[in-house]
Parts: sequence; structure tokens; C-alpha cells
Amino acid sequence: MARPRKFDEERALDAAMRVFWERGYEATSTQDLCDATGLGRSSIYNTFQSKRDLFGRALARYLDTMTAAQTAVLDDVERPAIDRVRALLAQVVESEAECQVGSGRALGCLGVNTVVELAARDHEAAAVLERDTMRRLALFRAVMEAGRRDGSITASRDPEALARFLNAMVAGLRVSSQGGADRADLEAIAETAVGALAP
Repeated sequence: MARPRKFDEERALDAAMRVFWERGYEATSTQDLCDATGLGRSSIYNTFQSKRDLFGRALARYLDTMTAAQTAVLDDVERPAIDRVRALLAQVVESEAECQVGSGRALGCLGVNTVVELAARDHEAAAVLERDTMRRLALFRAVMEAGRRDGSITASRDPEALARFLNAMVAGLRVSSQGGADRADLEAIAETAVGALAP
């Protein structure tokens, strides 16, 4: 019979995710992961096999959590589509305000950070990110199509192009936050994006 784990694997994964989010993959050492999770090296390697495996699982967990939160907002069919988009962008602005490191610098998005750091040379990370992008684009396209039907989103552009625009705006808000934009700046960017989508 296998020995039961003496730690909460989900909590350890969340702690590791936070370290990767703050420092990036390359700058995170195994000791950093030990310190954050409270686990010894042997426990980390017995559970997660490698730093790379732990990172992959942390990234997937982060992306699933973020996409689920976005889905909850965009699937609210009681609201006009443009209001759902406005609520999504407000959620992004709020999450940027909440996700700060000790220096006050925003963490941005682990997904966006990983695109910049690893996607060009890490095929596994690129595949995970691509799957997540396709999932989000489908979600965004559906809300654009709903907006065209309810008249709250411009019908002069293709829903696929509008979905890609919204995806770029979400990433752009996160990068702007990392670059020092404050809440007022982010809110102004978000409102401009909403205005560009309205008929």
C-alpha cells in the first residue's frame, strides 16, 4: 500500500505557481520552490518529477483558473454582450490591482509572462499556451457573435477579428500594469476598448 502524502499537493502547487509568477521559470531555483512550498527537494521531485514538470502543472492550473473566471463573466446571458465585455475588462483591472509583489510592481499574467520568456524556445509551454488561447478565443468569439445579435457590439467587423482584439486588450492591460500603469490608466484603456467594440 502506498504511503499517504504528508502535505497538501494542491497548496504546494499554488505556492509554486506564485513563485514562478513572481520570478519567471528561469530565475526560480529549486531552493526557491522548497522555501515557498515548505517541501524538501526529495518531496518536490517525488511528487512533481522535475522543476519543469512542476512549472507545467502550475501554468496549466493558472490558465484553467483564469479562463474559468473569464467564462463565468462572459457566459452571463442575462446581460448584453457589451456589458459582459466591460465586466471582463473590469475583472482584469481589478486582478492587476490585487496582484502586486513587494515592490508594488504588478505581477501581470503568468500566461503572458510565459509567452515572453519561454514560448519561442519551449515547445511544451507553447502548446499549453496555444490551447489556452484557442479556448479563450472561442469564448470571446461567442460573446462577439452574441453582441452582434443583440446589437450591443459592432457588426462591421468579423467576430474572429473582434475576439482577437479583445484577447490583445486583456494581454495589453496586464503588460501595461507591469509597466507601471495605475488603476486609472487601466480603466481608461478598458473603456476605450469597450468604445471601440460598441456600434
